[in-house]
Amino acid sequence: MANESIREAVKSKYGEAARRVAAGEAAGCGCEASAIPCCDPISTNLYDAGEVAGLPSDAVTASLGCGNPTALAPLHPGETVLDLGSGGGIDVLLSAGRVGATGKVYGLDMTDEMLALARRNQRKAGVQNVEFLKGEIEDIPLPENSVDVVISNCVINLSADKDRVLGEAFRVLRPGGRFAVSDVVVRGAVPPDIRRNIELWVGCVAGAMEESEYRSKLAAAGFEQIEIEATRVYTVNDARGFLAAKGIDADAIAPQVEGKFLSAFVRAKKPKELSRIDS
Repeated sequence: MANESIREAVKSKYGEAARRVAAGEAAGCGCEASAIPCCDPISTNLYDAGEVAGLPSDAVTASLGCGNPTALAPLHPGETVLDLGSGGGIDVLLSAGRVGATGKVYGLDMTDEMLALARRNQRKAGVQNVEFLKGEIEDIPLPENSVDVVISNCVINLSADKDRVLGEAFRVLRPGGRFAVSDVVVRGAVPPDIRRNIELWVGCVAGAMEESEYRSKLAAAGFEQIEIEATRVYTVNDARGFLAAKGIDADAIAPQVEGKFLSAFVRAKKPKELSRIDS
């Protein structure tokens, strides 16, 4: 798929999810291949009831992530946070409470329907220290050295230009800033045809990086102290219904897939002092 085709497919998927939530339906995943919700168990039970108790129900319903970066990333009063691919706004609103009135949280999304839903959720929640921006994660509309923490929830894997995304995240972070995202990661080799089908299940349109590739790309962008921690490991049984609908024998591919697709918490830091090369 060309970059533009991938971008349009992602916009269509999340736009449809936002429309469903706005209409009072479950977000689903916007998948056409099956009536089976393609993101379960990936996007279910990610947030404790106590965390979301004060949030608008639409913010919770519209969550299509694969983790809970706000629970795993330490946030402090007064910090500035950027959520890449903020969707219905759940992670933005949760972060806003943790950085307090002296802090600020930006949510960045390219989908008009999701932005409208997120802003509506912000108004319902009565949260003031939040701003939702329209834009692409490959071209963040913020100045360099302007945020303390970059978070994201199962969105970077959807980009066709991950080097650009990671480079942009590095650019907008202040020296010493933290990169703390949930994402889908592949651990080990998987045959390409099988990988494509599993990725369809994981995110409808996905491009999960292999763990070592993720580390390499973060390092190439300039990050240090890189850590990748598995938070959920997916089994063939998790995807059995979806695979059956695609005419794939789950038991036959199990040895090549089992335990290789996972949700992970990816941490890294921008160095406090950037090395300079004398001209």
